[in-house]
Amino acid sequence: MLAVRLFVMGLGLLLGWLAGQALASAQPTDLNRVNTLSLMLAGSLIALLFAPRAEKLLTGSVGRFSRWYAGLSPRTVAAATFGLIVALLLSVLLSSLFQSLPFFNWFWNLLVTVILAVFFVNFAVGHAEAFGMLAFPQVRRRSGSKLLDSNVIIDGRILELVRAGFLDGELVVPGFILRELQLLSDSGDAQKRTRGKRGLGLLEELRELKPIRIEDWDDAALKSVDDKLIRLARETGGQIVTNDGNLGKIAKLHGVTVLSVNEAAVALKPQVQAGDLLAVTITKGGQQSGQGVGYLEDGTMVVVEDGLKFRGKQTRVQVVNNVQTNVGRMIFAKLEREEVA
Repeated sequence: MLAVRLFVMGLGLLLGWLAGQALASAQPTDLNRVNTLSLMLAGSLIALLFAPRAEKLLTGSVGRFSRWYAGLSPRTVAAATFGLIVALLLSVLLSSLFQSLPFFNWFWNLLVTVILAVFFVNFAVGHAEAFGMLAFPQVRRRSGSKLLDSNVIIDGRILELVRAGFLDGELVVPGFILRELQLLSDSGDAQKRTRGKRGLGLLEELRELKPIRIEDWDDAALKSVDDKLIRLARETGGQIVTNDGNLGKIAKLHGVTVLSVNEAAVALKPQVQAGDLLAVTITKGGQQSGQGVGYLEDGTMVVVEDGLKFRGKQTRVQVVNNVQTNVGRMIFAKLEREEVA
């Protein structure tokens, strides 16, 4: 990193200047300024030689510290903090009691503080489970994690995406999403109860295909589940997997990456070109006189010119145009010549 190299070179310049000042005070001559500049230049060049090694050492240390910090448990941090507070309070009390002794000075005060801190911090960390109430909720940052919302779980198509290997990274189900599914499954409304049970059942199937991590995180200040999901995604750097269009739009405004199952389904629909022949059943009339409307197996609407007279029948049509709209793909077609005949 450039900042590290500049810092090392600055340190070399400083050491060279200090060496020049020490030499000037020991042997005052007319060349003191030149000697100081030479020592500063030499110090910066030596620092430049050692800069790559220092950069590597610092990067490794920062990486180890980051991994250590990410692995800290909130209960461990709360326990260590509580133990340190007790040690500091006892140190102040003991220093007040022993300050009248002739041999007691700042050194003994510091030594007593260190001993108390080591003892109480180790003791508290060893019993960290007792400090769960004092722990702040911690969110683990893992790059590439996928946060699932309740709609995409109930929808079920994510199961096929995972089975086909199109959804990589760690799958994360927040605790508030799991509680929402549980409330749905216990609801008095039969439709909501069915949706909730379907979501819980699909989670069981999904866990057989790929490990799922339950993120026990919540924010009481946020009332909406969507707001909590967006906040969690921002804090963890995760991506939201959903089929809720409104949630996707709001999440993108907050800078969160959204993987929309609906957009993926639209993008993966078979492409048809002008001139292709299709077999479609005319089910209703269109907006213009004589138009017939049918649907392909994937739900794509096909508008057939003069097709209303074949209503209720399967008809072969020829594609004229293929239009992508905000609600999906729409195909305009005309009757095949044989059908016209």
